[in-house]
Amino acid sequence: MYVGTLSFDLLLGDVRSLKEKRSVVRPIIAELRRVHAVSAAETGDQDLYRRARIGLAAVSGDTGHLTDVLDRCERMVAARPEVELLSVRRRFHGGDDWDD
Repeated sequence: MYVGTLSFDLLLGDVRSLKEKRSVVRPIIAELRRVHAVSAAETGDQDLYRRARIGLAAVSGDTGHLTDVLDRCERMVAARPEVELLSVRRRFHGGDDWDD
């Protein structure tokens, strides 16, 4: 079993309130979940209205498939015109990371 995670640091465009921030971040999270079948949530910077951190995780028995899913998720977020992708952190955890 392999687990892959991504952490996105986003700069939001013309957002002036936390309510407007939610209207930008929620659809991104929903699309990640729906299209790519990953777990995703806003994981940081909740009190800053122009910044957002989104984390996601995916599980697979095959590292190639996991890499493909994470690549597609990253491209989807990077292509959103309403946000600027500042950084992405990618991590893989494999079978050797857990005890039997």
